Amino acid sequence: MAEIHIHREHSLGMAQARKVAYRWAEQAEQGLQMDCTYEEGDTRDEVCFSRAGASGTLEVTRDKFELNAKLGFLLGAFKGRIENEIVRNLDALLADTANTADTANTANTADTANTADTVPAPAKKTTRKTPEKKL
Repeated sequence: MAEIHIHREHSLGMAQARKVAYRWAEQAEQGLQMDCTYEEGDTRDEVCFSRAGASGTLEVTRDKFELNAKLGFLLGAFKGRIENEIVRNLDALLADTANTADTANTANTADTANTADTVPAPAKKTTRKTPEKKL
């Protein structure tokens, strides 16, 4: 069984990191046919994902993303390609969110507008301390 471990540090804070994680989960569901559940916590969120031959988690905190996945025998042969795709998607989401936040901060320097409004809200969102919900 092949394993994938990806660690990314960021400075987005929890609210923005949560939005990135929601978008990542939506992409995993649509593009990779993954079943994803999202569980929010006070200091840490977790996305659990699975499909035939693969399963794992994406841990989300205010300053890091930690992805751990296990690939079955057949998908294990494509570990490099799968890992590269996950890295590319996560890094693109992080860069897009960071750039959007930077642009909003620059545009709103003299204004007190909330920059969180510049990033699209996730399609679905769970509330804190509720049982796992399907995206």
